[in-house]
Amino acid sequence: MNSLAYFLAKDTVDHINTIVKPAVYLSMFYFFNNPRSSILDNNVVLLCVVCFVTGITYALAIYFEPGQAQLWSVLLSVVLTLVASKDSAFTAIVGDYIYSKWALEAFIIANAKRYSGVWLITRCGVLRKKGYALDHWYPCLLKLILLGAASRCVAFLLLITFQKK
Repeated sequence: MNSLAYFLAKDTVDHINTIVKPAVYLSMFYFFNNPRSSILDNNVVLLCVVCFVTGITYALAIYFEPGQAQLWSVLLSVVLTLVASKDSAFTAIVGDYIYSKWALEAFIIANAKRYSGVWLITRCGVLRKKGYALDHWYPCLLKLILLGAASRCVAFLLLITFQKK
């Protein structure tokens, strides 16, 4: 069987989960919390995040044994989120390549777009302090999608290199 056809078939079938997971999460999130951002904005950001996360998970599942792949998936997500949430010189250098930085920025911008009245001053202060801008939302989403595509390419290269199914 052609490796590319196999990989694309598995990836295409998994897109159902890619769409369902954010919807299920958001249905619970909006039940317990009432954020300012719209459900559509949050769903778009989560779709982009799931796109990357599934790609990197493919790569880890191909490279490691099943138990180790699960452990690495969790550890990688936690560590990258912790690194992205810190303001340091290291984060300034590495931050452009960490998916959780772009996801956090997209979520904050989605929330900040809905502020009005006196809250505009607060919004501007928070965005300025973090170095965000309202027009960075689409570039954040694009970077998440590109990281997702790159992680899928890495997973495919690992599939070809290690000849795993």
